[in-house]
Amino acid sequence: MTSQVEKAQAFRAMHVKGAPLVLWNIWDAGSARAVADAGAGAIATGSWAVAAAQGFADGQALPMEAALRVAKQVVGAVDVPVSVDFEGGYAVAPAEIAENVGRLIETGVAGLNIEDRVVGGEGLYPIAEHAARIAAVRTSAQAARVPLFINARTDVFFCGNKEPAGQLIEEALKRAAAYADAGADGLFVPGLEDPELIARISASQPLPVNVMRTGDTISLADLAQAGAARISHGPGPYFATMKALTEAALV
Repeated sequence: MTSQVEKAQAFRAMHVKGAPLVLWNIWDAGSARAVADAGAGAIATGSWAVAAAQGFADGQALPMEAALRVAKQVVGAVDVPVSVDFEGGYAVAPAEIAENVGRLIETGVAGLNIEDRVVGGEGLYPIAEHAARIAAVRTSAQAARVPLFINARTDVFFCGNKEPAGQLIEEALKRAAAYADAGADGLFVPGLEDPELIARISASQPLPVNVMRTGDTISLADLAQAGAARISHGPGPYFATMKALTEAALV
């Protein structure tokens, strides 16, 4: 069986600009195994789907103990790297985030998402404040001796901003630079779907870019050409599965 450190190293190597890692986000051990059996090289959870599968809303309404339990079950179900959407780290203060991430690492994960949206509040954390939170995640990973892949999610494009996406690029780039300096390994920009803007943000900062594909209006090939290094699908797979189940159960 592959060790946690080996999985984390392998997961990091899968992030290649223009040859993206494609992740079909899952919500439990069964869905993880199904995706792994299809040949996936890595598994990623989606917080919305994990919470919904347990009867909770998104936004850390799912208790952290339950989130950790699901993470451990998913890791135990597959022998490929697992990345967990850890939302806002279930805390505000860096010290508390470091403690929570330490517990997540103990489940065997290879990576996580940490977002700059104020979960349960409004808007985004100030750049310096969230950079300190990311630094705490890195410190926790170093203490555990696991090269955890920290996917820094910025909700600049996904937080009700009324400005055109093109006008938000500079804010995203400022955040990317600060998050990279704090120890992030990747930049997740959900809500950004314009290939030209994806290409711009990919070329203008050092972190591999993760985009979220919704539906099939943009092909995987187009996103790869734009420079994406990782493509995830958020709650889409959960929606599709539940729709199929509902339709099959109709009498």
